Amino acid sequence: MKQILEGSRAIAETIKLIKPSVISAYPITPQTHIVEDLAKLKADGKADWEYVRAESEFAAASIVLGASATGERVYTATSSQGLLLMTEVIFNIAGMRLPVVLTLANRGVSAPITIWNDHQDAMTIRDSGWIMLFAENSQEAVGLHLVAYKVAEKLNLPVMVNVDGFVLTHTYEPVILPSQSQVNKFLPKYKPLKGTYLDIKNPVTLGAFATPEHYMEIREELNNDIKFSLMEIQKAIFSWRKISGWKKEKPANPSFKVLDNGLVEYYGPKNPETVFVGMGSMMGTVKDFIEKNKKGIGALKIRSFRPLPGKDILNILKDVKYWAILDKSVSLGEEGVLTQEIKAASLGIKSKKRPKIQGFMVGLGGRDITAKHLEKIIFWIKKKNDQAKFIG
Repeated sequence: MKQILEGSRAIAETIKLIKPSVISAYPITPQTHIVEDLAKLKADGKADWEYVRAESEFAAASIVLGASATGERVYTATSSQGLLLMTEVIFNIAGMRLPVVLTLANRGVSAPITIWNDHQDAMTIRDSGWIMLFAENSQEAVGLHLVAYKVAEKLNLPVMVNVDGFVLTHTYEPVILPSQSQVNKFLPKYKPLKGTYLDIKNPVTLGAFATPEHYMEIREELNNDIKFSLMEIQKAIFSWRKISGWKKEKPANPSFKVLDNGLVEYYGPKNPETVFVGMGSMMGTVKDFIEKNKKGIGALKIRSFRPLPGKDILNILKDVKYWAILDKSVSLGEEGVLTQEIKAASLGIKSKKRPKIQGFMVGLGGRDITAKHLEKIIFWIKKKNDQAKFIG
């Protein structure tokens, strides 16, 4: 049944259906409602997980690391400075190949202090060894959390599901929650393989000391496994869609098309001159804008940022003249992080006529992204200057 739920509640109810054994978190705005709901489910006797109240985000990450290392299904959530406090443990979780799932309620980082949404927190730890998925709306967030556990436990890699703080966590939207039987079919009880967790009957070492003779090969293996996880992410998304009865989005404009391979989604006219490329909730705003205002403009939404599906992006954009990259983060002193990644991917274009790729920093610190801003971007993308710009 379709329900009107706060985004945080939809995520909490999804985690309830997934049934982790251990949950540990420390409250931080705008993630707090998720862990409050999970704590209440436990207190009301509606869940039997071990809920560990931590004294900090560093402690919460350490607790789920330890629980995961013993072969248990675990969950945590955080935002912004909380994620930065977790950073040391975040790297350890990936290096130890633990299938931890974390919800990141995206929020800008200090200083100055902001509690509102952008993607700077996620981009700051993009090289930590986690798979990173981004949701456009609450319904997508529900599905991506199930996909996250499926992929994490199949590949022994941690997965971070990014949801825009306040924009998704605190707003109410129509959501269809899956049934317990659907979840059980897609995600059976977790049974880790022997040798991947701590067991007194089968002793192993996790996160051991590595000399120069071995460290590089270990990091190369992690790098390759993340790179090649795209196939498993895509497979999991298609599998969940089949079980849940997912239907492709129907554009309001009948002349538009939707191409969705799970990793990326194109929405717009068949032969666009300009395409907005971005992640998260702002892509809903972009879709609305192109339906109402402009011809020849499309939208490309990226669900998997790490690893980035570069070939899929090129397949859709290779004949597009202008690529307008929307970044909710900035690599200070350079340009937006997503812009850098897309430019690197574009090196695979074989055509002699290269597109113009320009980055635009938008929505930093929670500033609204409006039609007026998108109009400005259309103006600038067609100028000769290709320097990254802050639009606000």
